[in-house]
Amino acid sequence: MRKRVEIILLVLVITAIIAGIHIYITFYTPASREGGVKVVNIQKGASFRVVAANLEKAGIIRSSGSLVLAANLLGANKKAKAGEYEFSPAMTPMEVLEVLIKGRVKRHLVTIPEGFNIQEVASVLGEKGLVDEKEFLSKAADAKFVASLGLEGQTLEGYLFPDTYELTKGMGADEIIVKMVEKFKSVYSAEFGGAARSRGLSTSKVITLASIIEKETGAPEERELISAVIYNRLKKGIKLQSDPTVIYGISGFDGNLTRRHLAAKTPYNTYVIYGLPPGPIANPGKASIKAALNPANEDYLYFVSKNDGTHYFSRSLKEHNKAVHQFQKQMLAGPSGKKS
Repeated sequence: MRKRVEIILLVLVITAIIAGIHIYITFYTPASREGGVKVVNIQKGASFRVVAANLEKAGIIRSSGSLVLAANLLGANKKAKAGEYEFSPAMTPMEVLEVLIKGRVKRHLVTIPEGFNIQEVASVLGEKGLVDEKEFLSKAADAKFVASLGLEGQTLEGYLFPDTYELTKGMGADEIIVKMVEKFKSVYSAEFGGAARSRGLSTSKVITLASIIEKETGAPEERELISAVIYNRLKKGIKLQSDPTVIYGISGFDGNLTRRHLAAKTPYNTYVIYGLPPGPIANPGKASIKAALNPANEDYLYFVSKNDGTHYFSRSLKEHNKAVHQFQKQMLAGPSGKKS
């Protein structure tokens, strides 16, 4: 009897050892010893069996059934997070499972340049495969969504703050927009909110001013001078005559600004309307917002391009026309002095 018990115990021990070895091989042996990275997309709502099958198909794991078993044993079969992942066949199934459970999705660094408008932002994100451009534009032009974020206006133009963002493909257009707007709010409230209130300016007017400054010059030292020209013309009741505002109001602009464009009656044509356009024409950076609130103490009313990225500023129409003749060989009375 004793011998029989010993045999049974020996069989159980051997079985346990074999099972342990099998489990170790199953859970801790990579599909390949070779490195390399493979990208796998996990769709929202996909069952863990589907996830495991996709990983097996991609060559990340040897057996989808083994990964499902491991997930079931650990109670992790419903914890895998959707998104875009980077895996290596050299990872063990347990390492793969840990990545899925902790949601270590692939992150994309995306830089939104200062002065990009909503369409250009959508294009950058679309090229990265992070959003559907039409969906992004629709969301950014949804007045109810804009209001839900506590902002004025019909669109989010001006409030998608230019910066470098860490984004993932599982975020969605609305989540990315919220991230950009939150960045705008944090910068604006911390540095500019008080100054705007002291000037009696709404956030919308400040950002509209800043967006025009952003589009009128790329020279940092000119921003406050451009701001001064805008303030001075507004104070005197002179039309801004800003080419970038006109261009913003042209659907499908082909790059050639004509006299017909300058005469067209659109809400953004500051050759026709008085005052500021109805909203921002781009997403300005911090420096342009600062300039919008701190115009230079100058009485300039005009400026003309010197064809080197900077401008010549004038106080009178006579001086301006002389500068236009000098730098562009033509007469143009608008503040930007650009060819029409």
